[in-house]
Amino acid sequence: MQHVRAIAEQVISNVEKVIIGKRSEVELAFIALMCQGHVLIEDVPGVGKTVLARALARSVGCSFRRIQFTPDLLPSDITGVSVYNQKTGEFEFRPGPIVAQVVLADEINRATPKTQSALLECMEERQVTVDGVTYALPRPFVVLATQNPIEYEGTFPLPEAQLDRFLLRINLGYPQHRDEMAILERQQVQHPIEELGEVISATDLLELQQIVRRDVYVDDLVREYIVSIVSETRSHADVYLGASPRGSIALYRASQARAALLGRDYVLPDDVKALAVPTLSHRLIVNPGARIKHTETATIVQEILESVPVPGARVLHPKR
Repeated sequence: MQHVRAIAEQVISNVEKVIIGKRSEVELAFIALMCQGHVLIEDVPGVGKTVLARALARSVGCSFRRIQFTPDLLPSDITGVSVYNQKTGEFEFRPGPIVAQVVLADEINRATPKTQSALLECMEERQVTVDGVTYALPRPFVVLATQNPIEYEGTFPLPEAQLDRFLLRINLGYPQHRDEMAILERQQVQHPIEELGEVISATDLLELQQIVRRDVYVDDLVREYIVSIVSETRSHADVYLGASPRGSIALYRASQARAALLGRDYVLPDDVKALAVPTLSHRLIVNPGARIKHTETATIVQEILESVPVPGARVLHPKR
């Protein structure tokens, strides 16, 4: 796994040339890439959400397309359309911007629910269906979506079915004073992303994804720990709707990727604890009473982590 760790370090360091002072957030984004997961980046405008998506795509040698979500955007503007060719007398499929390896869904909550639903099949099945014909999307395929959590006018909240399809939700936040000074210095002449090069190819990323799934061991005790945490989200007093089994799978896969990122071929409970909030918090719906008290889902997940016992080491009996 040291080889995986070295590759991950190269990619993360490359992205940090343009995303300064956000090491943990960049690591989370690359963890999602390592386990074929989609990312919801929720933060105020101007903190680097779009730049993060572009930098990741360039670093891993993937094709990149950006979709600017607006209220008048149609599903066909995302998936593509079938156009009649008068010369051949047949319909030809003109792919939409979703047919790319890294897709940025910018301000995803500004589109209508009908348009948002066009992403459901793409994100889960990695395919798109137009006029009854199904087309496979390129591999790897990752959606990086952004939304502004402050401005609600003219927006449509993401449905639970779509939120559940995002592996992680991350927040970039404002940079520290010294980091913002470094940003000003680096962008004095031109944006550093224009000179950002490729670190690994898309084929290398696919191999990395296979290594994470195949070679990172998850003990039964750790699996039980994951299921216990997710089960507690369904019975918590402040939660109306808890995490689904897809949430358990997401936490399982993300923990494998974090272990590989740190050079281990086995998952520790610490991996699960580190990823529980970004993996589960956006999947929870708080009940009306907790909403009145402004209870955050991240706080609920932290309470669950404190209440669920951490599994200890497995006792090995000596052979007689």
